[in-house]
Amino acid sequence: MAALFGEYMLKTKFTFTLFTVFALLLNGASDVATELVSVFVMKGDSVTLHTNITMNRRERFKWYFIDDLIAQINEDLRYICTDVQCNREDERFRDRLKLDHQSGDLMIANISTSDTGVYRLQTFRSRHTGNTFNVDVNGVSAEVKRKSVKEGESLSLDTPGVKNPDDVITWCFNDSLIAETTGDQIHICTDVQCEERFRDRLELDHQTGSLTITDTRSTDSGDYQLKIRSSRNHYTVTSFKSFTVSVTDSGVSSAVKAVIYLAVVLLIAAAVVVGVIFYFFRSSMKDEKSLQDRRGSQPDQCEDTDALFPFQ
Repeated sequence: MAALFGEYMLKTKFTFTLFTVFALLLNGASDVATELVSVFVMKGDSVTLHTNITMNRRERFKWYFIDDLIAQINEDLRYICTDVQCNREDERFRDRLKLDHQSGDLMIANISTSDTGVYRLQTFRSRHTGNTFNVDVNGVSAEVKRKSVKEGESLSLDTPGVKNPDDVITWCFNDSLIAETTGDQIHICTDVQCEERFRDRLELDHQTGSLTITDTRSTDSGDYQLKIRSSRNHYTVTSFKSFTVSVTDSGVSSAVKAVIYLAVVLLIAAAVVVGVIFYFFRSSMKDEKSLQDRRGSQPDQCEDTDALFPFQ
């Protein structure tokens, strides 16, 4: 009986040892465990989910939304698909997915509330098992803000708050780049057209990224687009905000301005005429007085005849 019990214990110990070794080998096959990453975005934003893997020719990626395949790259990069190319029955992400061929990062553009859910990355050859992203989309999108200012005044277009050091903030006017801040660098009007329009009238706040237009003009009216690119370790969110700016005149109509201008010109002309008349009048008065003074200084030869003819 003791011999049987000892043999049983030996087999049990051997089996446990094999299981332990297998578990250690299985655990060693993955250097990076699956991580759940929470992502919060606003409706209309774009989000990029990072693999944090350098792509090589032997790597294979698959992206899933819940359980549906939405993007894939095979080992030799010969087969790459996104949304309907991977699953013809699902048109949820039509033309809104982009797959980075170098890193395998997945970008979702113009995100909506229906995109809320779990996104899962699956890798096959690297020791990175892939991450799981829980994406939560806020249903309130950023509204277009309308700003009105009188010509000559300053106008500030504000960002949501203080920017992070790694944020990239870009300002565009009617789809043309006018200002950008990256880290500690600020660039304003890097092209000739922008420089001619906003010559020395744009200011970019380094702390917030807010844009200020000084000495506004009617030509400053239009659409201004703000883009904020915020990068984190596992994802990048690009948010958008729009402003419609209207620069009105100072309250005086063009006709009134013309009348005022004409009146000023006439007043100046009248002042010049009066000045000229006064100058000539004063000059003539001086000449007449000078003549009288000269006459007064000479004796009247007809008054003292006795002096001229003493012996008469």
